[in-house]
Order: sequence, then C-alpha cells, then structure tokens
Amino acid sequence: MDTLDSIRINFNPNQLGLLNLCLAFLVFGVALDLRVEHFKSLIQQPKAAFIGLFSQLVLLPLLTLGLIFVFQPPLSIALGMALVASCPGGNVSNYAVHLSGANTALSITLTSVSTLSAILITPLYFVLLTQYIPGAAALSTTLQLQPLDMLWTMIQLIVLPLIMGMGIAHFWPVFTTRIQRPVKWLSMAIFISFVVVAAFSNWSNIVNYLHLVFLIVLVHNTLALLTGYSFAKLNKLSEENARTVAIETGIQNSGLGLILIFNFFDGMGGMAMIAAWWGIWHLISAFSLAMWWSRKPVAVLEKVG
Repeated sequence: MDTLDSIRINFNPNQLGLLNLCLAFLVFGVALDLRVEHFKSLIQQPKAAFIGLFSQLVLLPLLTLGLIFVFQPPLSIALGMALVASCPGGNVSNYAVHLSGANTALSITLTSVSTLSAILITPLYFVLLTQYIPGAAALSTTLQLQPLDMLWTMIQLIVLPLIMGMGIAHFWPVFTTRIQRPVKWLSMAIFISFVVVAAFSNWSNIVNYLHLVFLIVLVHNTLALLTGYSFAKLNKLSEENARTVAIETGIQNSGLGLILIFNFFDGMGGMAMIAAWWGIWHLISAFSLAMWWSRKPVAVLEKVG
C-alpha cells in the first residue's frame, strides 16, 4: 500500500487555473441560494445549529483521527482523510436533506456557516490534524506547505465567489431567479465533466488502487453519517433535525479537497484517491439514505414515537 505515497495523479499543471475557476463557479452557484435569513437561523434554532456544527467541526475530525489510528493507512491516505474531514459541507447535502424529508432550512444554515468558516477552518484543522499523523511533519516540510498560502487560495475559491453570488442575489433578485436554474445545471455539468475527465486520465490508477481506499472511505463515510445522527438524537433533537445533522456530517466538499491537493500536494496519489472516491461515494450513500428516509415520513415516525 505504501506505493500510493509515491504515485502522482495525472494532471496538467497548466490547467490548474481553469480548475480553480470551475470550483469558484460552483461556489458562486451555491451563493445564489444563500440569504441573510439563513444565518439568522443560528439565533432562531441555536441548539440544532450548534449540535450540527459541533458534529461536523469537532466530532468528524476526531472520528477521522480514530480511524487513522485503527487502519494505520499509508501516509498519503491518512492525509487525504484529514483533508476531507477539514473541508466544509458539500452543497449536495441541501438536496439530499430535502429528499429525506428533513429540515432543509437548517441544512442550508449549516452548509453556509461551514463554507464561510472554511477560509480559516480548513487550513487550520488540516495543520492541527497532521500533527497527530506519523510522518506528516516531514512531508509538510518537503512540500513547503504554508497555511497562509492555503488561506489565500481559500479566499479566491470561496470568499470572493460567495460575496459575488450573495451580492447579486441581494441587489438583483429578479435576475438571480432567471439565472439560478441555468447556473445549477452548468455547475452540475462542470462537476460531472471534471469527474469523467479525471477518471479517464487516471483509469490505470483507479483500477490498480481503488480497492485500497474503497473500504476506508466506506467506513469513514458511514461512521460520519451515524455519528451525526446519533449525536443529534443523544441531544434530543427532532427526527427531521437528526436526519439533517447526519447528512451534513457525512457530506463534505471533497471537490475543494481535490483542488487543494493539486495546488499544494502535487496530486499526491493517496490523497487524491481518497478525495475523489469520497466525492463519488458520499453522493451514493447520501442519496440512498435520503431515498430510504423519504419512505419513512418524519411526521409519521414522530406520531408513532
């Protein structure tokens, strides 16, 4: 398995600027749906919001460190797990929450807050987590990872697109309504194209190494979903809020992780494989769970309970 530490994902560095622009556009599309009212939910539903953020920002990183200790994977895989756990929630979670019959407003609030805080949280958490991964310090020195450089990248990829998207939505609501659907479809087309091109370019690596990360991602993602749901129920949240916290904890913006891997880690094989497969698997798990939950309406369950 250690060979994963040495392989590099096939990627043209000259395309990095285009890839960054694509991710920024995806964030811009998310920002068109954000409103100031979503952040007011932190005041209106403080308990649910706090538990959701605690589950994602505290329990998920701790769970990740525990799994790294148990699996003792190659260094590059461990770093990939840490980076995914440090990323904000993925915007796909909002749709999955809606399908499951859970609290969409809370989902948007959690996604919004985690995305905005990612400018500081993602580089800070990754640096903190890697301190507990054997061998990571030497690798960071070799790659000359600078948190401030990552911070500036986060500003370009998240903060600026969010400001643009929320600004357009606030000042030109009619125009925003007209472009929201095309932007969403274009964003999805960009994401799918990125996955297809990356998979085609690295097909041999996928065939040779996917089995090494499949189980880890499966266990990591499953436990993240279970942790979110169990923690919410332990704190006596409603069924709809518990479902929301579960999905928000289990879906991470692994696309951002891939961008950071290409920017700062030269496409390191294990890291890229973890982030890429997480991006595919969490869609499968989240939507499967959402469809299963959709057959068990919240109102019916709470009435029976």
